[in-house]
Amino acid sequence: MKLKMDDSRVLSNLVSVASELVTEVRLKVNKEGMGLVAVDPASVAMIYFNIPAELFSQFEVEKEEVLGINLNDLKAILRRCGLGSSLILESEDNLLKIGIQDRVKRDFTLALINVEGEEKEMPKWEFSSVIKMESQSFVDAIEDSLVVSDACSFIAEPDKFIVEAKGLNSARAEFSSDEVEIYSNNSTARYSLEYLSKFIKGAKLSNKVAINFSDNHPMRINFQTGKILLSFVLAPRVENED
Repeated sequence: MKLKMDDSRVLSNLVSVASELVTEVRLKVNKEGMGLVAVDPASVAMIYFNIPAELFSQFEVEKEEVLGINLNDLKAILRRCGLGSSLILESEDNLLKIGIQDRVKRDFTLALINVEGEEKEMPKWEFSSVIKMESQSFVDAIEDSLVVSDACSFIAEPDKFIVEAKGLNSARAEFSSDEVEIYSNNSTARYSLEYLSKFIKGAKLSNKVAINFSDNHPMRINFQTGKILLSFVLAPRVENED
């Protein structure tokens, strides 16, 4: 396997976001591209991303390879990439060779690890509510909620979308159909802000976000830019309201 990416920020940003949720993962590379599906240690959330082969300037893969990676170690190496750096990845024995090319060429090796667990796939669900909006507006709503609580409710109606958190204090952001795209029946679900605060870091990849949820059902958040997709799934938080 030998891959070259002219813009190292693509992989660097994806790895940085994923490392907030999971540490040891299987990174899969086949003729279609590079992808990741992983579940967090508490089995509450899932992350998925995919980089199609056509986005690499060089993509040599004879057969599917599954690379056991410590994301924190990979993230530390990718941080050494500068603006405009290109990235070369090669697998050899139990190592991932990483070359960073800018003014000079620098080489790193990362030991591959054995990651236990079953192969995962992103679930395919139908959702009652789909909200498409600016990423920054969603980030602001989640960060507002974090000020007052550890969980928030998503409330959708055909013409409005609300993010609301209640503790001793409360926060509420309401969006009309004039401000965001709403495809919805009436849906309400509550989710952990600990996880949502990690998911919103996907906003660095895309200025648009799609929020998919149903009554007391796992949600899915998609950040897509071009042909690169970053998705999260989160189980609802089922408990008595504050």
